[in-house]
Amino acid sequence: MPEEKMMDKIEDDSSREIGVLEYDSSPDSIAPHERRPSNCDSIELQRISTYRLQQQQTVGSCHNRPPKDKWLPMGATKPYPPSLPDPDNYVVEFEGAEDPMHPQNWPMRNRIFLAALLTFSAYVCAYTSAMFPTAAQGVQNEFGFGQEVAALGTTVYVLGFAAGPTIWAPGSELLGRRGPLLVGIFGFSIFTIACATAKDTQTIMLTRFFSGFFAASPIALVPASLSDLFNSAHRGVAVGMYTMAVFIGPFTAPIIGGFTASNLGWRWTLYIPSFFGFFVLTLLVLLGRETYAPTILVEKATILRRQTRNWGIHARQDELEIDFRELITKNLARPVRLLFTEPIVFLLTLYMSFIYGLAYALLQAYPVVFGEVYGMPAGVNGLPFIALILGLILGTLFVLSLQKSYIKKLKDNNNVPVPEWRLLPCIVGGAAFAGGIFWFGWTGFTTSIHWMAPTAAGLLVGFGMVTIFMQGWNYLLDSYLNFAASAFAANTMLRSLVGACFPLFAKQMFENLGVQWAGTLIGCIATLMIPIPIAFRLYGPKLRQKSRLSPTRV
Repeated sequence: MPEEKMMDKIEDDSSREIGVLEYDSSPDSIAPHERRPSNCDSIELQRISTYRLQQQQTVGSCHNRPPKDKWLPMGATKPYPPSLPDPDNYVVEFEGAEDPMHPQNWPMRNRIFLAALLTFSAYVCAYTSAMFPTAAQGVQNEFGFGQEVAALGTTVYVLGFAAGPTIWAPGSELLGRRGPLLVGIFGFSIFTIACATAKDTQTIMLTRFFSGFFAASPIALVPASLSDLFNSAHRGVAVGMYTMAVFIGPFTAPIIGGFTASNLGWRWTLYIPSFFGFFVLTLLVLLGRETYAPTILVEKATILRRQTRNWGIHARQDELEIDFRELITKNLARPVRLLFTEPIVFLLTLYMSFIYGLAYALLQAYPVVFGEVYGMPAGVNGLPFIALILGLILGTLFVLSLQKSYIKKLKDNNNVPVPEWRLLPCIVGGAAFAGGIFWFGWTGFTTSIHWMAPTAAGLLVGFGMVTIFMQGWNYLLDSYLNFAASAFAANTMLRSLVGACFPLFAKQMFENLGVQWAGTLIGCIATLMIPIPIAFRLYGPKLRQKSRLSPTRV
Protein backbone atom coordinates (compact mmCIF):
# COMPACT_ATOMS: atom_id res chain seq x y z
CA MET A 1 0.00 0.00 0.00
CA PRO A 2 1.43 3.42 -0.89
CA GLU A 3 2.64 5.51 2.02
CA GLU A 4 0.07 8.28 1.53
CA LYS A 5 -2.88 5.85 1.55
CA MET A 6 -1.41 4.08 4.56
CA MET A 7 -1.29 7.39 6.48
CA ASP A 8 -4.89 8.15 5.46
CA LYS A 9 -5.99 4.77 6.76
CA ILE A 10 -4.14 5.20 10.04
CA GLU A 11 -5.70 8.64 10.59
CA ASP A 12 -9.17 7.41 9.62
CA ASP A 13 -8.94 4.40 11.94
CA SER A 14 -7.66 6.48 14.81
CA SER A 15 -10.41 9.05 14.36
CA ARG A 16 -13.04 6.33 14.57
CA GLU A 17 -11.65 5.16 17.87
CA ILE A 18 -12.08 8.52 19.53
CA GLY A 19 -14.84 8.18 22.12
CA VAL A 20 -16.63 10.34 24.58
CA LEU A 21 -14.52 9.05 27.42
CA GLU A 22 -11.17 9.90 25.86
CA TYR A 23 -11.09 13.25 27.63
CA ASP A 24 -12.08 13.63 31.23
CA SER A 25 -12.49 17.05 32.80
CA SER A 26 -9.81 16.49 35.42
CA PRO A 27 -6.30 17.77 34.66
CA ASP A 28 -4.81 14.30 35.24
CA SER A 29 -6.87 12.90 32.38
CA ILE A 30 -4.89 14.81 29.73
CA ALA A 31 -2.27 12.57 28.21
CA PRO A 32 1.36 13.68 28.69
CA HIS A 33 1.88 14.40 24.99
CA GLU A 34 -1.17 16.69 25.06
CA ARG A 35 0.00 18.76 28.00
CA ARG A 36 1.15 22.21 27.15
CA PRO A 37 4.46 23.38 28.60
CA SER A 38 5.11 24.22 32.19
CA ASN A 39 3.15 27.47 32.42
CA CYS A 40 -0.17 25.58 32.22
CA ASP A 41 -1.87 25.48 35.62
CA SER A 42 -4.53 22.97 36.69
CA ILE A 43 -7.46 25.26 35.88
CA GLU A 44 -6.18 25.89 32.37
CA LEU A 45 -5.63 22.17 31.77
CA GLN A 46 -9.14 21.46 32.97
CA ARG A 47 -10.54 24.09 30.61
CA ILE A 48 -8.55 22.68 27.68
CA SER A 49 -9.87 19.16 28.24
CA THR A 50 -13.40 20.48 28.78
CA TYR A 51 -13.42 22.37 25.49
CA ARG A 52 -11.99 19.33 23.71
CA LEU A 53 -14.83 17.22 25.05
CA GLN A 54 -17.35 19.87 24.03
CA GLN A 55 -15.88 20.07 20.55
CA GLN A 56 -15.75 16.28 20.30
CA GLN A 57 -19.48 16.01 21.04
CA THR A 58 -20.51 18.84 18.70
CA VAL A 59 -21.81 18.22 15.21
CA GLY A 60 -19.14 17.93 12.52
CA SER A 61 -16.26 16.95 14.81
CA CYS A 62 -15.79 13.37 13.63
CA HIS A 63 -15.47 13.78 9.86
CA ASN A 64 -12.64 11.73 8.37
CA ARG A 65 -10.26 13.18 5.81
CA PRO A 66 -11.35 12.08 2.29
CA PRO A 67 -8.89 10.12 0.10
CA LYS A 68 -6.32 12.23 -1.67
CA ASP A 69 -7.71 11.42 -5.12
CA LYS A 70 -10.92 13.23 -4.12
CA TRP A 71 -9.22 16.44 -2.99
CA LEU A 72 -9.83 19.60 -4.99
CA PRO A 73 -6.76 20.80 -6.93
CA MET A 74 -4.78 23.72 -5.55
CA GLY A 75 -4.92 25.43 -8.95
CA ALA A 76 -2.20 26.88 -11.17
CA THR A 77 -0.55 23.41 -11.13
CA LYS A 78 0.57 23.98 -7.55
CA PRO A 79 1.34 20.88 -5.45
CA TYR A 80 -0.40 20.31 -2.14
CA PRO A 81 1.51 22.00 0.69
CA PRO A 82 2.93 19.84 3.48
CA SER A 83 0.81 19.21 6.58
CA LEU A 84 1.36 21.31 9.66
CA PRO A 85 4.36 19.89 11.59
CA ASP A 86 2.57 19.75 14.96
CA PRO A 87 -1.15 20.61 14.51
CA ASP A 88 -1.82 20.92 18.22
CA ASN A 89 0.62 23.84 18.45
CA TYR A 90 -1.59 25.78 16.02
CA VAL A 91 -4.72 25.44 18.20
CA VAL A 92 -5.36 28.52 20.34
CA GLU A 93 -6.13 28.14 24.04
CA PHE A 94 -6.62 30.50 26.95
CA GLU A 95 -3.40 31.82 28.46
CA GLY A 96 -3.63 30.47 31.99
CA ALA A 97 -6.37 30.63 34.60
CA GLU A 98 -6.25 34.43 34.71
CA ASP A 99 -6.58 35.06 30.97
CA PRO A 100 -8.71 38.25 30.73
CA MET A 101 -10.40 36.90 27.58
CA HIS A 102 -12.06 34.10 29.53
CA PRO A 103 -15.60 35.15 30.57
CA GLN A 104 -15.03 34.14 34.18
CA ASN A 105 -12.13 36.63 34.35
CA TRP A 106 -14.06 39.63 33.05
CA PRO A 107 -14.55 42.44 35.60
CA MET A 108 -17.24 41.40 38.09
CA ARG A 109 -19.22 44.58 37.38
CA ASN A 110 -19.47 43.70 33.69
CA ARG A 111 -20.46 40.11 34.42
CA ILE A 112 -23.15 41.17 36.87
CA PHE A 113 -24.57 43.68 34.39
CA LEU A 114 -24.70 41.10 31.59
CA ALA A 115 -26.16 38.46 33.91
CA ALA A 116 -28.85 40.90 35.08
CA LEU A 117 -29.73 41.78 31.49
CA LEU A 118 -29.98 38.13 30.47
CA THR A 119 -32.03 37.28 33.56
CA PHE A 120 -34.42 40.14 32.84
CA SER A 121 -34.94 38.79 29.31
CA ALA A 122 -35.88 35.41 30.80
CA TYR A 123 -38.25 37.18 33.24
CA VAL A 124 -40.06 38.94 30.38
CA CYS A 125 -40.49 35.66 28.49
CA ALA A 126 -41.76 33.86 31.60
CA TYR A 127 -44.09 36.76 32.44
CA THR A 128 -45.63 36.60 28.95
CA SER A 129 -46.32 32.87 29.32
CA ALA A 130 -48.87 33.59 32.07
CA MET A 131 -50.23 36.81 30.63
CA PHE A 132 -52.90 35.32 28.39
CA PRO A 133 -55.34 34.22 31.16
CA THR A 134 -55.67 37.87 32.21
CA ALA A 135 -56.60 38.75 28.61
CA ALA A 136 -58.84 35.70 28.14
CA GLN A 137 -62.13 37.38 28.99
CA GLY A 138 -61.57 40.21 26.52
CA VAL A 139 -60.44 37.77 23.82
CA GLN A 140 -63.46 35.54 24.44
CA ASN A 141 -65.83 38.48 24.13
CA GLU A 142 -64.21 39.68 20.90
CA PHE A 143 -63.81 36.33 19.12
CA GLY A 144 -66.62 34.34 20.71
CA PHE A 145 -64.90 31.17 21.97
CA GLY A 146 -65.12 29.40 25.34
CA GLN A 147 -62.74 29.11 28.28
CA GLU A 148 -61.28 25.79 27.03
CA VAL A 149 -60.09 27.48 23.84
CA ALA A 150 -58.89 30.45 25.86
CA ALA A 151 -56.75 28.07 27.98
CA LEU A 152 -55.00 27.03 24.77
CA GLY A 153 -53.44 30.51 24.64
CA THR A 154 -51.22 29.48 27.55
CA THR A 155 -50.80 25.87 26.42
CA VAL A 156 -49.50 26.64 22.91
CA TYR A 157 -47.04 29.22 24.30
CA VAL A 158 -45.60 26.68 26.73
CA LEU A 159 -45.53 24.07 23.94
CA GLY A 160 -43.28 26.54 22.13
CA PHE A 161 -41.04 26.39 25.22
CA ALA A 162 -40.85 22.61 24.71
CA ALA A 163 -40.05 22.77 20.97
CA GLY A 164 -37.58 25.65 21.02
CA PRO A 165 -34.67 24.10 22.95
CA THR A 166 -34.18 21.43 20.28
CA ILE A 167 -32.90 24.28 18.08
CA TRP A 168 -31.53 26.86 20.50
CA ALA A 169 -29.42 24.62 22.76
CA PRO A 170 -27.42 22.79 20.06
CA GLY A 171 -27.20 26.05 18.10
CA SER A 172 -25.61 27.78 21.08
CA GLU A 173 -23.00 25.02 21.38
CA LEU A 174 -22.27 25.30 17.67
CA LEU A 175 -22.46 29.07 17.09
CA GLY A 176 -22.14 30.52 20.58
CA ARG A 177 -24.74 31.98 22.94
CA ARG A 178 -25.08 35.53 21.62
CA GLY A 179 -26.51 34.85 18.16
CA PRO A 180 -29.27 32.42 19.24
CA LEU A 181 -30.18 34.71 22.16
CA LEU A 182 -30.55 37.77 19.93
CA VAL A 183 -32.60 35.86 17.35
CA GLY A 184 -34.77 34.38 20.09
CA ILE A 185 -35.56 37.69 21.79
CA PHE A 186 -36.22 39.36 18.43
CA GLY A 187 -38.61 36.60 17.34
CA PHE A 188 -40.36 36.65 20.71
CA SER A 189 -40.96 40.40 20.49
CA ILE A 190 -42.20 40.27 16.88
CA PHE A 191 -44.67 37.43 17.45
CA THR A 192 -45.95 38.95 20.70
CA ILE A 193 -46.83 42.14 18.81
CA ALA A 194 -48.40 40.00 16.08
CA CYS A 195 -50.58 38.33 18.70
CA ALA A 196 -51.59 41.71 20.12
CA THR A 197 -52.78 42.82 16.66
CA ALA A 198 -54.44 39.50 15.70
CA LYS A 199 -57.81 39.60 13.93
CA ASP A 200 -58.89 35.97 14.37
CA THR A 201 -58.48 32.97 16.67
CA GLN A 202 -56.05 30.98 14.53
CA THR A 203 -53.68 33.94 14.30
CA ILE A 204 -53.69 34.26 18.08
CA MET A 205 -52.84 30.61 18.59
CA LEU A 206 -50.14 30.49 15.91
CA THR A 207 -48.43 33.65 17.10
CA ARG A 208 -48.60 32.48 20.72
CA PHE A 209 -46.84 29.23 19.75
CA PHE A 210 -44.07 30.94 17.82
CA SER A 211 -43.70 33.56 20.53
CA GLY A 212 -43.09 30.72 23.01
CA PHE A 213 -40.78 28.96 20.54
CA PHE A 214 -38.52 32.00 20.31
CA ALA A 215 -38.90 32.77 24.03
CA ALA A 216 -37.41 29.34 24.72
CA SER A 217 -34.07 30.76 23.62
CA PRO A 218 -33.47 32.93 26.73
CA ILE A 219 -35.27 30.44 28.97
CA ALA A 220 -32.90 27.63 27.90
CA LEU A 221 -29.70 29.58 27.20
CA VAL A 222 -29.52 32.10 30.04
CA PRO A 223 -28.57 29.43 32.64
CA ALA A 224 -25.88 28.16 30.28
CA SER A 225 -24.60 31.72 29.81
CA LEU A 226 -24.50 32.15 33.59
CA SER A 227 -22.40 28.99 33.83
CA ASP A 228 -20.06 30.56 31.26
CA LEU A 229 -19.73 33.76 33.29
CA PHE A 230 -19.39 32.44 36.85
CA ASN A 231 -17.39 29.67 38.47
CA SER A 232 -18.73 27.30 41.12
CA ALA A 233 -18.23 29.82 43.92
CA HIS A 234 -20.62 32.37 42.37
CA ARG A 235 -22.74 30.28 40.03
CA GLY A 236 -25.24 29.38 42.73
CA VAL A 237 -26.10 33.03 43.34
CA ALA A 238 -26.48 33.74 39.62
CA VAL A 239 -28.69 30.73 38.98
CA GLY A 240 -30.67 31.62 42.10
CA MET A 241 -31.50 35.04 40.71
CA TYR A 242 -32.45 33.47 37.38
CA THR A 243 -34.70 30.89 39.04
CA MET A 244 -36.46 33.52 41.12
CA ALA A 245 -37.01 35.67 38.02
CA VAL A 246 -38.44 32.79 35.99
CA PHE A 247 -40.98 32.02 38.73
CA ILE A 248 -41.80 35.58 39.69
CA GLY A 249 -42.60 36.29 36.03
CA PRO A 250 -45.72 34.10 35.80
CA PHE A 251 -46.89 35.09 39.28
CA THR A 252 -46.67 38.83 38.60
CA ALA A 253 -48.63 38.44 35.36
CA PRO A 254 -52.06 38.04 37.06
CA ILE A 255 -51.46 41.18 39.10
CA ILE A 256 -50.11 43.46 36.36
CA GLY A 257 -52.13 41.87 33.56
CA GLY A 258 -55.39 41.92 35.49
CA PHE A 259 -55.30 45.67 35.99
CA THR A 260 -53.90 46.28 32.49
CA ALA A 261 -56.69 44.29 30.83
CA SER A 262 -59.44 45.98 32.86
CA ASN A 263 -58.13 49.51 32.18
CA LEU A 264 -56.40 49.41 28.77
CA GLY A 265 -57.88 46.33 27.09
CA TRP A 266 -56.55 42.84 26.44
CA ARG A 267 -54.25 43.82 23.57
CA TRP A 268 -52.11 45.96 25.87
CA THR A 269 -51.34 42.94 28.03
CA LEU A 270 -49.28 41.75 25.03
CA TYR A 271 -47.98 45.09 23.75
CA ILE A 272 -46.20 45.82 27.04
CA PRO A 273 -44.00 42.66 27.18
CA SER A 274 -43.14 43.05 23.49
CA PHE A 275 -41.88 46.58 24.18
CA PHE A 276 -39.71 45.23 27.00
CA GLY A 277 -38.45 42.53 24.64
CA PHE A 278 -37.26 45.12 22.13
CA PHE A 279 -35.70 47.13 24.96
CA VAL A 280 -33.64 44.13 26.14
CA LEU A 281 -32.73 43.28 22.54
CA THR A 282 -31.36 46.79 21.97
CA LEU A 283 -29.22 46.63 25.12
CA LEU A 284 -27.86 43.20 24.23
CA VAL A 285 -26.96 44.29 20.70
CA LEU A 286 -25.14 47.37 22.00
CA LEU A 287 -23.65 46.05 25.24
CA GLY A 288 -23.83 42.25 25.18
CA ARG A 289 -20.83 40.00 24.53
CA GLU A 290 -20.31 36.38 23.59
CA THR A 291 -19.92 34.20 26.69
CA TYR A 292 -19.30 30.74 25.20
CA ALA A 293 -15.57 30.06 25.58
CA PRO A 294 -15.06 27.92 22.42
CA THR A 295 -16.59 30.70 20.31
CA ILE A 296 -14.39 33.28 22.05
CA LEU A 297 -11.39 31.17 21.07
CA VAL A 298 -12.59 31.29 17.45
CA GLU A 299 -12.53 35.10 17.67
CA LYS A 300 -9.06 34.95 19.26
CA ALA A 301 -7.78 32.71 16.45
CA THR A 302 -9.15 35.15 13.86
CA ILE A 303 -7.25 38.02 15.48
CA LEU A 304 -4.05 35.97 15.71
CA ARG A 305 -4.24 34.99 12.04
CA ARG A 306 -4.45 38.64 11.04
CA GLN A 307 -1.64 39.64 13.38
CA THR A 308 0.78 36.83 12.49
CA ARG A 309 -0.28 36.12 8.89
CA ASN A 310 -0.06 32.47 9.88
CA TRP A 311 -3.23 30.99 8.44
CA GLY A 312 -2.76 27.64 10.17
CA ILE A 313 -3.72 29.13 13.55
CA HIS A 314 -7.26 28.11 14.50
CA ALA A 315 -9.57 27.15 17.36
CA ARG A 316 -10.93 23.64 17.80
CA GLN A 317 -14.38 24.99 17.00
CA ASP A 318 -13.04 25.92 13.54
CA GLU A 319 -12.48 22.23 12.82
CA LEU A 320 -16.20 21.51 12.77
CA GLU A 321 -17.70 20.52 9.41
CA ILE A 322 -21.47 20.91 9.52
CA ASP A 323 -23.44 18.03 8.07
CA PHE A 324 -27.25 18.11 8.11
CA ARG A 325 -27.65 14.41 8.85
CA GLU A 326 -25.23 14.62 11.76
CA LEU A 327 -26.92 17.80 12.92
CA ILE A 328 -30.16 15.86 13.34
CA THR A 329 -28.77 12.64 14.76
CA LYS A 330 -26.13 14.13 17.07
CA ASN A 331 -26.82 17.68 18.13
CA LEU A 332 -30.62 17.85 18.03
CA ALA A 333 -30.86 14.41 19.62
CA ARG A 334 -28.46 15.22 22.47
CA PRO A 335 -31.07 16.77 24.81
CA VAL A 336 -33.31 13.74 24.24
CA ARG A 337 -30.33 11.44 24.80
CA LEU A 338 -29.51 13.17 28.07
CA LEU A 339 -33.13 12.97 29.17
CA PHE A 340 -33.64 9.27 28.57
CA THR A 341 -30.17 7.81 29.20
CA GLU A 342 -29.09 9.81 32.25
CA PRO A 343 -31.08 8.89 35.42
CA ILE A 344 -30.08 12.14 37.13
CA VAL A 345 -31.43 14.26 34.28
CA PHE A 346 -34.60 12.20 33.89
CA LEU A 347 -35.70 11.92 37.54
CA LEU A 348 -34.76 15.46 38.51
CA THR A 349 -36.46 16.81 35.39
CA LEU A 350 -39.57 14.75 36.22
CA TYR A 351 -39.71 16.32 39.69
CA MET A 352 -39.10 19.82 38.36
CA SER A 353 -41.70 19.26 35.61
CA PHE A 354 -44.34 18.45 38.22
CA ILE A 355 -43.49 21.60 40.18
CA TYR A 356 -43.48 23.66 36.98
CA GLY A 357 -46.84 22.28 35.90
CA LEU A 358 -48.29 23.19 39.28
CA ALA A 359 -47.06 26.75 38.85
CA TYR A 360 -49.37 27.04 35.83
CA ALA A 361 -52.11 25.11 37.63
CA LEU A 362 -52.04 27.70 40.42
CA LEU A 363 -52.66 30.41 37.81
CA GLN A 364 -56.01 28.67 37.26
CA ALA A 365 -56.59 27.66 40.89
CA TYR A 366 -56.16 31.10 42.47
CA PRO A 367 -59.04 32.66 40.48
CA VAL A 368 -61.22 29.69 41.53
CA VAL A 369 -60.38 30.14 45.22
CA PHE A 370 -60.19 33.91 45.49
CA GLY A 371 -62.54 34.81 42.65
CA GLU A 372 -65.30 32.20 42.88
CA VAL A 373 -65.09 31.17 46.55
CA TYR A 374 -64.22 34.55 48.10
CA GLY A 375 -65.79 36.73 45.39
CA MET A 376 -62.81 38.99 44.66
CA PRO A 377 -63.03 40.96 41.37
CA ALA A 378 -60.55 40.64 38.46
CA GLY A 379 -57.18 42.15 39.25
CA VAL A 380 -57.81 42.00 42.99
CA ASN A 381 -58.00 38.19 42.90
CA GLY A 382 -54.42 38.23 41.62
CA LEU A 383 -53.10 40.05 44.70
CA PRO A 384 -52.78 36.83 46.79
CA PHE A 385 -49.97 35.89 44.41
CA ILE A 386 -47.92 38.42 46.39
CA ALA A 387 -47.59 35.80 49.15
CA LEU A 388 -46.27 33.32 46.58
CA ILE A 389 -43.76 35.90 45.39
CA LEU A 390 -42.67 36.53 48.98
CA GLY A 391 -42.20 32.79 49.37
CA LEU A 392 -40.00 32.77 46.28
CA ILE A 393 -37.89 35.58 47.73
CA LEU A 394 -37.60 33.81 51.11
CA GLY A 395 -36.56 30.59 49.39
CA THR A 396 -33.92 32.42 47.39
CA LEU A 397 -32.56 34.08 50.54
CA PHE A 398 -32.48 30.70 52.28
CA VAL A 399 -30.38 29.17 49.51
CA LEU A 400 -28.09 32.18 49.32
CA SER A 401 -27.56 32.05 53.10
CA LEU A 402 -25.88 28.67 52.58
CA GLN A 403 -23.48 30.09 50.01
CA LYS A 404 -20.69 30.82 52.53
CA SER A 405 -20.67 27.26 53.81
CA TYR A 406 -20.68 26.01 50.20
CA ILE A 407 -17.66 28.15 49.32
CA LYS A 408 -15.85 26.85 52.43
CA LYS A 409 -16.50 23.26 51.35
CA LEU A 410 -15.30 24.16 47.88
CA LYS A 411 -11.99 25.57 49.18
CA ASP A 412 -11.48 22.60 51.48
CA ASN A 413 -11.96 20.31 48.47
CA ASN A 414 -9.34 22.12 46.31
CA ASN A 415 -12.06 24.00 44.40
CA VAL A 416 -13.55 20.75 43.07
CA PRO A 417 -17.37 21.02 43.36
CA VAL A 418 -19.38 18.03 44.56
CA PRO A 419 -22.87 18.38 43.02
CA GLU A 420 -24.57 16.64 45.95
CA TRP A 421 -23.73 19.60 48.19
CA ARG A 422 -26.52 21.43 46.38
CA LEU A 423 -29.33 19.07 47.37
CA LEU A 424 -30.08 19.80 51.05
CA PRO A 425 -32.20 22.93 50.31
CA CYS A 426 -33.96 20.92 47.60
CA ILE A 427 -35.00 18.34 50.20
CA VAL A 428 -36.19 21.03 52.63
CA GLY A 429 -38.06 22.77 49.81
CA GLY A 430 -39.79 19.53 48.80
CA ALA A 431 -41.24 19.11 52.28
CA ALA A 432 -42.29 22.78 52.45
CA PHE A 433 -43.95 22.62 49.02
CA ALA A 434 -46.01 19.54 49.84
CA GLY A 435 -47.09 21.08 53.16
CA GLY A 436 -48.05 24.34 51.46
CA ILE A 437 -50.24 22.56 48.90
CA PHE A 438 -52.13 20.68 51.65
CA TRP A 439 -52.53 23.95 53.56
CA PHE A 440 -53.87 25.77 50.47
CA GLY A 441 -56.37 23.02 49.66
CA TRP A 442 -57.82 22.64 53.13
CA THR A 443 -58.18 26.35 53.91
CA GLY A 444 -59.33 27.70 50.53
CA PHE A 445 -62.51 25.74 49.92
CA THR A 446 -64.91 27.72 52.14
CA THR A 447 -65.56 31.32 53.13
CA SER A 448 -65.82 30.22 56.76
CA ILE A 449 -62.01 30.32 56.80
CA HIS A 450 -60.53 33.79 56.31
CA TRP A 451 -58.95 34.42 52.91
CA MET A 452 -55.64 35.17 54.60
CA ALA A 453 -55.23 31.46 55.45
CA PRO A 454 -54.98 30.14 51.84
CA THR A 455 -53.04 33.28 50.93
CA ALA A 456 -50.43 32.53 53.62
CA ALA A 457 -50.04 28.99 52.22
CA GLY A 458 -48.40 30.64 49.23
CA LEU A 459 -45.36 31.40 51.40
CA LEU A 460 -44.57 27.69 51.76
CA VAL A 461 -45.51 26.89 48.16
CA GLY A 462 -43.29 29.64 46.76
CA PHE A 463 -40.46 28.74 49.16
CA GLY A 464 -40.57 25.10 48.05
CA MET A 465 -40.81 25.89 44.34
CA VAL A 466 -37.77 28.12 44.18
CA THR A 467 -35.53 25.97 46.38
CA ILE A 468 -36.32 22.83 44.37
CA PHE A 469 -35.74 24.57 41.07
CA MET A 470 -32.73 26.61 42.12
CA GLN A 471 -30.79 23.70 43.55
CA GLY A 472 -32.09 21.32 40.90
CA TRP A 473 -30.65 23.56 38.19
CA ASN A 474 -27.39 23.97 40.11
CA TYR A 475 -27.16 20.20 40.50
CA LEU A 476 -27.65 19.71 36.76
CA LEU A 477 -25.05 22.40 36.02
CA ASP A 478 -22.45 20.87 38.32
CA SER A 479 -23.16 17.36 37.02
CA TYR A 480 -23.21 18.17 33.28
CA LEU A 481 -21.21 21.38 33.01
CA ASN A 482 -19.69 20.44 29.64
CA PHE A 483 -23.15 20.26 28.07
CA ALA A 484 -25.03 22.77 30.19
CA ALA A 485 -27.21 24.04 27.33
CA SER A 486 -28.29 20.54 26.29
CA ALA A 487 -28.97 19.49 29.90
CA PHE A 488 -31.14 22.57 30.37
CA ALA A 489 -32.79 21.96 27.00
CA ALA A 490 -33.77 18.44 28.08
CA ASN A 491 -35.12 19.85 31.32
CA THR A 492 -36.99 22.65 29.54
CA MET A 493 -38.52 20.30 26.96
CA LEU A 494 -40.11 17.89 29.42
CA ARG A 495 -41.23 20.41 32.01
CA SER A 496 -42.70 22.62 29.28
CA LEU A 497 -44.72 19.69 27.93
CA VAL A 498 -46.04 19.04 31.43
CA GLY A 499 -46.61 22.76 32.04
CA ALA A 500 -48.54 23.01 28.77
CA CYS A 501 -50.99 20.32 29.90
CA PHE A 502 -51.88 21.66 33.34
CA PRO A 503 -53.81 24.78 32.20
CA LEU A 504 -56.13 22.51 30.18
CA PHE A 505 -57.52 20.69 33.22
CA ALA A 506 -56.49 22.62 36.35
CA LYS A 507 -59.58 24.83 36.55
CA GLN A 508 -61.94 21.91 35.95
CA MET A 509 -60.08 19.79 38.51
CA PHE A 510 -60.42 22.39 41.25
CA GLU A 511 -64.07 23.04 40.39
CA ASN A 512 -65.18 19.40 40.03
CA LEU A 513 -63.11 17.71 42.75
CA GLY A 514 -63.35 20.66 45.05
CA VAL A 515 -60.46 22.79 46.20
CA GLN A 516 -59.73 20.59 49.22
CA TRP A 517 -59.57 17.27 47.34
CA ALA A 518 -57.70 18.69 44.37
CA GLY A 519 -55.17 20.09 46.83
CA THR A 520 -54.94 16.71 48.58
CA LEU A 521 -54.29 14.89 45.30
CA ILE A 522 -51.53 17.30 44.30
CA GLY A 523 -50.05 17.29 47.81
CA CYS A 524 -49.84 13.49 47.86
CA ILE A 525 -47.98 13.44 44.53
CA ALA A 526 -45.61 16.13 45.83
CA THR A 527 -44.97 14.03 48.95
CA LEU A 528 -44.14 10.96 46.85
CA MET A 529 -41.47 12.95 45.00
CA ILE A 530 -39.62 14.18 48.10
CA PRO A 531 -37.30 11.09 48.12
CA ILE A 532 -35.86 11.92 44.64
CA PRO A 533 -33.25 14.47 45.85
CA ILE A 534 -32.61 12.31 48.92
CA ALA A 535 -31.72 9.39 46.63
CA PHE A 536 -29.39 11.59 44.58
CA ARG A 537 -27.69 12.84 47.73
CA LEU A 538 -26.95 9.22 48.66
CA TYR A 539 -26.29 7.61 45.27
CA GLY A 540 -25.52 10.56 42.95
CA PRO A 541 -21.72 10.01 42.87
CA LYS A 542 -22.15 6.40 41.72
CA LEU A 543 -24.59 7.44 39.00
CA ARG A 544 -22.23 10.13 37.72
CA GLN A 545 -19.30 7.72 37.64
CA LYS A 546 -21.29 5.52 35.25
CA SER A 547 -22.29 8.45 33.04
CA ARG A 548 -20.58 9.01 29.69
CA LEU A 549 -21.44 12.70 29.59
CA SER A 550 -20.93 13.83 33.17
CA PRO A 551 -17.34 15.09 33.62
CA THR A 552 -17.32 14.77 37.39
CA ARG A 553 -15.51 11.83 38.88
CA VAL A 554 -16.21 12.07 42.61
